[in-house]
Amino acid sequence: MKWSEITIHTTNEAIEPISNILHEAGASGVVIEDPRDLIKERDTFYGEIYELNPDDYPEEGVYVKAYLPVNSFLGETVEEIKQAVNNLLLYNIDLGTNKITLSEVHEEEWATAWKKYYKPVKISEKVTIIPTWEEYKPVSSDEIIIELDPGMAFGTGTHPTTVLSIQALERFVSEGDRILDVGSGSGVLSIASVLLGADQVKAFDLDDIAVKSTVINAKLNHVESKIESRQNNLLDNVNEQADLIVSNILAEIIVRFIDEAYACLKPGGTFITSGIIQAKKQEVREELEKNGFEILEVNQMEDWISFIAKKPEAEQVF
Repeated sequence: MKWSEITIHTTNEAIEPISNILHEAGASGVVIEDPRDLIKERDTFYGEIYELNPDDYPEEGVYVKAYLPVNSFLGETVEEIKQAVNNLLLYNIDLGTNKITLSEVHEEEWATAWKKYYKPVKISEKVTIIPTWEEYKPVSSDEIIIELDPGMAFGTGTHPTTVLSIQALERFVSEGDRILDVGSGSGVLSIASVLLGADQVKAFDLDDIAVKSTVINAKLNHVESKIESRQNNLLDNVNEQADLIVSNILAEIIVRFIDEAYACLKPGGTFITSGIIQAKKQEVREELEKNGFEILEVNQMEDWISFIAKKPEAEQVF
């Protein structure tokens, strides 16, 4: 079979929504080529060093690459991708150069081309994410290993927004917690929550591919009995009382359901939000505070922001 490599030259801000568009279009695996990776100091505590070719990277912005089968629908699929990407402008997302190119690759080249970018990466004090095909031996006895198959999921789980989310989960998940994962994608945050001690996670995503990815990755990590994955628009018609809600999606989407998140949290519950670019930081903060949340922490990695907010304890009755 022949495959077509689609490359979108865009910005860091647009990586996640464009990746979702590509997956919805049937892409198998998404590769991000960010020139900052060439100069980033890689502490071995947070990841293994591997060779990167500067010729693969743009001088500015990022390349988002994916692979589509060459068939009679390819032209139509590419046009749909272009239209969906351009529609992101309606959400004030900076698309940068926004140049889309196609090149043909053979199956044997495709099968190895994207895998070279994915290595085991330790992203927090306890959590290490590994692709399913890599051999890895735990460094410490309390290390938590999450296996992902990026070919079926939404990236490798090592994007800064995901790292910020997992680092927050590591500190705020308690044994026996009931958790809601809004916009679950690959399910990596749901899996991390269970491995960190949560008793039950309900994972919601509007995209049916994401729902299936969460189910598959939960099984890969032997936590499927504690994760319920289903298609849902944010927290619409969800009547749960959770100890913690985590959501790693765009700021424009987060602000739409902050009031529902407040209603679904137990008094004293924690709301972890990520996927927020610097320019949207104040907007999200104001919306959280307007709905009654107390901001505990604001964390940053590269250009991305995460909030850790708390619903106040119930008022005492005298």
